[in-house]
Amino acid sequence: MSTQVEQAFIKNFEAEVHLQYQQMGSKLRNTVRTKENIIGSTTTFQKVGKGIAGTKARHGKVPVMNVDHDAVDCVLQDFYAGDWVDRLDELKTNINEQQVVAKAGAYALGRKTDELIIDQLATAATTVTATDGLTRDKVLSAFETLGENDVPDDGQRFAVVGWKQWSQLLTIQEFANADYVGEDALPWKGTQAKRWLGTLWLPHSGLPKSAEGTRLCFWYHKTAIGHAIGADVKTDITWHGDRAAHFINNMMSQGACLIDVNGIVPLVCLEN
Repeated sequence: MSTQVEQAFIKNFEAEVHLQYQQMGSKLRNTVRTKENIIGSTTTFQKVGKGIAGTKARHGKVPVMNVDHDAVDCVLQDFYAGDWVDRLDELKTNINEQQVVAKAGAYALGRKTDELIIDQLATAATTVTATDGLTRDKVLSAFETLGENDVPDDGQRFAVVGWKQWSQLLTIQEFANADYVGEDALPWKGTQAKRWLGTLWLPHSGLPKSAEGTRLCFWYHKTAIGHAIGADVKTDITWHGDRAAHFINNMMSQGACLIDVNGIVPLVCLEN
């Protein structure tokens, strides 16, 4: 009977970690180009250039586009998040210790996933001195840059901003007023994310901020960043009799890389 109980504990815990990671662990995983089940420590993402169409004479040869192909390397790294769960502590607490530790591990791995992606987004940023926050004019200027770079307006554009910048967006009529966006698209209804200018906007607490108070936000296309997964979130649970506790180790192997700098527009914002 005790063996069956132990197996039930392990299976339930693994399911809980995976569920929490998928639901609330990472905000950015589904906003980038992803390759799963990678074998080895590296993988490559293909970057394809622009093709040029041409004419041909009757019975002549079709012109060749000679599209550039570049292979972008992505290095995977291993990450761990572990903790102890004392057997008798579970009997003395009125909270579900299993669920608490599962969430903590899943959130830790989720933050690391987002950190990998944000670090690659930041490599597209140039040194710019910000004189104001996230204003309507700054948003429209970035919108123009995306268009000039021929970034597809295909529903796969994303903008990630800090919470200060999210508050500033709420002061822009076109973003937050029902007269412009409709009653169903108001940003404070449901989850804190909304579509505007063909882009899904979402706030994030992990964006880089300089000592001078400059916050880097990013507007990008899904194909501009690559995210490689060698091993998705896994959980290993072992019983340690000398400690009368389970050691619960959550782990994953992932990496991220910059594929196309032209698909990313940094939004540099002053944040006091």
